[in-house]
Amino acid sequence: YVRFHLISPLIQQSAENIILFDTFVNILSHNLGEPAYEADVAQLEYKLVAGEYGLIIRVKGFNHKLPLLFQLIIDYLSDFSFTPAVFEMITEQLKKTYYNILIKPETLAKDVRLLILEHGRWSMIDKYQTLMKGLSIEALSAFVTAFKSQLFVEGLVQGNFTS
Repeated sequence: YVRFHLISPLIQQSAENIILFDTFVNILSHNLGEPAYEADVAQLEYKLVAGEYGLIIRVKGFNHKLPLLFQLIIDYLSDFSFTPAVFEMITEQLKKTYYNILIKPETLAKDVRLLILEHGRWSMIDKYQTLMKGLSIEALSAFVTAFKSQLFVEGLVQGNFTS
């Protein structure tokens, strides 16, 4: 089991940054779909989670090939690229996801409660309104470059691994 948390102070600076981060993680997951398929067949699991303060990478499975899967994820992260069509597809999916959160009273209530309790939190309404104004490909590229330049990493490795 390998878990790394790539933390960046950039994410919580604005509602637009949170949306750009969500877009980045979704595009990264989309890009990894085909190359990581063989790892899935070999019973290796990975998950990319857009956490509140950074990207969480979780990888688990048999130890002899796990570093290769982790390296694949890191390679795709460092050489991040996307097409305009994928960008449009992911932003449309995010619009639907945010809207679905807003129309469910229990998730909206949870969001409002957390907004009251946590300092510097952006509401789902702010995020949805910002997303509806539109994002640019240039803004995403600039965000990803800034995100990669301001990273702090925490990691946990469990299992049959040598130091």
